[in-house]
Amino acid sequence: MSIHRPRHAALFERALVVPAARNAVLKLDPRSLIANPVMFVTAVVAVLSTVLFVRDLIHGLGPVAVEGQIALWLWFTVLFANFAEAMAEGRGKAQADSLRKTRTETLARKLSSPTATAEQSVSAASLRSGDLVVCEAGDVIPGDGDVIVGIATVDESPITGESAPVIRESGGDRSAVTGGTRVVSDRIVVRITVNPGESFLDRMINLVEGAKRQKTPNEIALTILLVGLTLIFLLVVASLPAFAAFSGAMIPVVFLLALFVTLIPTTIGGLLSAIGIAGMDRLVTFNVIAKSGRAVEAAGDIDVLLLDKTGTITLGSRQAAEFLPVSGINERDLAEAAFLSSLEDQTPEGKSIVALARQRFGFTGGEGTAMRFIPFTAQTRMSGVDFGDSEIRKGASDAVLAYLQAHGGPGAARDLVSAVERVAKSGGTPLVVARDNRALGVVHLKDIVKPGIRERFATLRDMGIRTVMVTGDNPLTAAAIAAEAGVDDVLAEATPERKLELIRKEQAEGRLVAMCGDGSNDAPALAQADVGVAMNTGTQAAREAGNMVDLESDPTKLIEIVMIGKQLLMSRGSLTTFSIANDVAKYFAIIPALFLASFPQLQALNVMGLSSPQSAILSAIIFNALVIIALIPLALKGVAYRPAAAADLLRRNLLIYGLGGLAAPFIGIKVIDMLVTAVGLA
Repeated sequence: MSIHRPRHAALFERALVVPAARNAVLKLDPRSLIANPVMFVTAVVAVLSTVLFVRDLIHGLGPVAVEGQIALWLWFTVLFANFAEAMAEGRGKAQADSLRKTRTETLARKLSSPTATAEQSVSAASLRSGDLVVCEAGDVIPGDGDVIVGIATVDESPITGESAPVIRESGGDRSAVTGGTRVVSDRIVVRITVNPGESFLDRMINLVEGAKRQKTPNEIALTILLVGLTLIFLLVVASLPAFAAFSGAMIPVVFLLALFVTLIPTTIGGLLSAIGIAGMDRLVTFNVIAKSGRAVEAAGDIDVLLLDKTGTITLGSRQAAEFLPVSGINERDLAEAAFLSSLEDQTPEGKSIVALARQRFGFTGGEGTAMRFIPFTAQTRMSGVDFGDSEIRKGASDAVLAYLQAHGGPGAARDLVSAVERVAKSGGTPLVVARDNRALGVVHLKDIVKPGIRERFATLRDMGIRTVMVTGDNPLTAAAIAAEAGVDDVLAEATPERKLELIRKEQAEGRLVAMCGDGSNDAPALAQADVGVAMNTGTQAAREAGNMVDLESDPTKLIEIVMIGKQLLMSRGSLTTFSIANDVAKYFAIIPALFLASFPQLQALNVMGLSSPQSAILSAIIFNALVIIALIPLALKGVAYRPAAAADLLRRNLLIYGLGGLAAPFIGIKVIDMLVTAVGLA
């Protein structure tokens, strides 16, 4: 089976660049710019510089050519920052468009009841929550819902990219279907669970268009830092005219405005939004939809991961693995009784018993037509069948034994008790089968652990994340499954209240908690967790409660989620380090050249040997604009994450982006100074 990831557009693909360039201009709207204070200030400075340039051009004052170039590059600085944000948004919207294409005008075959045969052809757009529709091979499922009758294979590749069809059936946690997917085989009746415009696909389309996402706490804190640095450099630049006047020099206002923009943290200010949006977009490439940037960011700091067992760690449906007869009973007789009692059992467990009995002994049907099936209920915890003078019961061991005793049957044989305990200790579920008030043996139901999950949990452990399996199973069964899956801890006999209690306890001790689940009973825990990853195959309640949805329903996807979260934090931290170091370097690179005419003693500090104050300030403003567009690919792709100690990551960050941020302006501004001087621009 192969997994097809959504194709991720190249960084500067024409289909993205052209709309992004257009949106970069539209984002000059002050109502849009105000969300990014640093770039808003830069735009205001660009306006002032343009006004001063026009004034001096009309009156023939000052170095008009240099002023015009400065105004032009200031506008480019704002446009490049807008372009970076528009590119990040465009990559998310491209994925939204691919999801939108899966929505077609579908006709639905509406039923009045699950057993009705008369159908009414209606538009899928007219369906409401609670409506029943029938879907057969080749039909497109018209809306989100739950299978209430039947079993079918469904092609979900338009939504998940999964190349192989998946099984959807009534009962259990594999009953959820998504509108826009196609039935490959068999027949199912689906109860629609959403109204028009509220489907899972509609919400996913809105979510991946990340432009409307709210800022995370770290982004808000970083914005405050950038605003603070902007105010500091505003005071620095505002004090320069007084120093110049004292020395008998005069600095043009446009030069001061340009100097101000080169000193404030425009690099990280211009890329901050792009980094956050791109982080959410990278999750889409792994078929995970994040409902907020906050969740992606929190994933980078996860300490504890809670996973629901059924459907998350295991495949979600227990399968009959073997028949264990008691002494005096042969396996065929036990299999036949289990087979007959399961013929009308529509649960995954009942179907697996029928399949195993047919595989082992070739059974083909019942023993006549006068068979009365006894459905399973939560009260009796048994099901069965009566026909002729015989009755067969199948269910939980204590329930079946109590039933036998109540009807005068013998007590539990030692080998029956031994078989029940052996199955339970192995992590399986024992079903006792009895015929005519006599226990025949045990059916071993096994909850299958998803392939490769043990190795994935080992990787999470290496990343410093503790895994905890939560399940409603008894401690013996839970311990066996936990050992097979390789989790670090287990919470058995877990109720929704106990899951919540565990999450709150971990959070109270200062840990960030992630929760993976797919059932309605997981919804409170998914809502409480810092990162709640709901499986797409799960219930509507679970998908609503989580702040992420995994379209492939792979719980170990949290490895990619954590790595992307860490990559987001590292990208923001690395580019912030680069930007601040950049600004410090530009300050010491430009100020000596700017005041060299008035204070010849500053020649000792003019290590760059810039040609003139005009070329120095023009080179700085050009470098300031170009460095933003040069860093767009890094902002969109993110800084590479490698699992390592925090001290090692900090050292690497300072070495590469700190020293790089110091060195880049000296090299870049000098090269640009030589070029603008050579062609006579300054």
